[in-house]
Amino acid sequence: MRGAASTGVVAVMVMMLVVLNQLENTTANASLSSNKSSCNIYRGSWVYDNSYPLYDSNSCPFIERQFNCKSNGRPDQDYLKYRWQPSDCNIPSFNGLNFLERVKGKKIMFVGDSLSLNQWQSLTCMLHNAAPKAKFTMTRSPSGLSVFSFPAYNATIMFSRNAFLVDTVGAPPNRVMKLDSISTGSLWKTADVLVFNSWHWWLHTGRKQPWDAVEYGNVTVKDMDRLVAYEKAIRTWAMWIDRNIDHSKIKVFFQGVSPDHALSKDWSKQGGNGSCIGETKPVKGSNYQAGQHPAEMVVEKVIKTMKNPARLMDVTLMSQLRKDGHPSVYGFGGHTTPDCSHWCLAGVPDSWNQLLYSELFHS
Repeated sequence: MRGAASTGVVAVMVMMLVVLNQLENTTANASLSSNKSSCNIYRGSWVYDNSYPLYDSNSCPFIERQFNCKSNGRPDQDYLKYRWQPSDCNIPSFNGLNFLERVKGKKIMFVGDSLSLNQWQSLTCMLHNAAPKAKFTMTRSPSGLSVFSFPAYNATIMFSRNAFLVDTVGAPPNRVMKLDSISTGSLWKTADVLVFNSWHWWLHTGRKQPWDAVEYGNVTVKDMDRLVAYEKAIRTWAMWIDRNIDHSKIKVFFQGVSPDHALSKDWSKQGGNGSCIGETKPVKGSNYQAGQHPAEMVVEKVIKTMKNPARLMDVTLMSQLRKDGHPSVYGFGGHTTPDCSHWCLAGVPDSWNQLLYSELFHS
């Protein structure tokens, strides 16, 4: 009898411990949920994670050579192992099959320059890794539209190359950038999710400058302050979105400015903090000390004026911490033209897409 009583006491104690543990977990989960509502998922730090990368670049059959640092001979591997961790909450792990199920019958379109190409390539590799046996199609048109689709899921991931979002018309030496004109928007209306990006090409001068004059209203000038021109263009984009996009049907994001770590005469204007060459580790800490990127400040200011504000994917600060994530001498240009603008894949854009996944389906 005494043994049975002892056993009963032990059982009761075990049950109490289980209940207490459940209560603690419930409290912790409630705390996490409350944090999520006020958490800025774009503020945090990069943590080393042995489960990364999310895919092997050499197993992605359509990856651009310029982004495949591993195939281009980069000897270090730590740049592949960092995961973005917000300071005040957790974000869901990327689930490619879940993503595909949720976007059945839908179209996602990235619109912008080669940084949008970088992110589009990342997402297509992530999804291919999740469904490696699923048939896919890839088409690219002379107009700059690239279309990647999974017929089994009726899911389409597109990239529309449009570096300025506003119109550039004419041929050299009479190319005119029209800061108050958008004629390509009909294509944007065909998507269910739009992710825009623009900045890097605004800084080009000399032979790389893709316009010969700038037009705004009735005024045409040979050139103007690039940040001023950028703001006028982004305001034109914002007004177009407000007038033409039904936000109940189409979700609109603006990818924050991706920082350039190239050391040049204009590096401070670009938000850079020194060359990426030889870098193998992220910048330590959760805060970047050099101040906010001027172009990012323009985007934030303009978005706040929108009738239906686009969702800003504020990837600037988190990306500024990753000087190690660029192709550097292991990109398309090699040692002759080191690349401190784009990002290695696998790498930083995968985290951008994990945040997009969180924004789309878990916010």
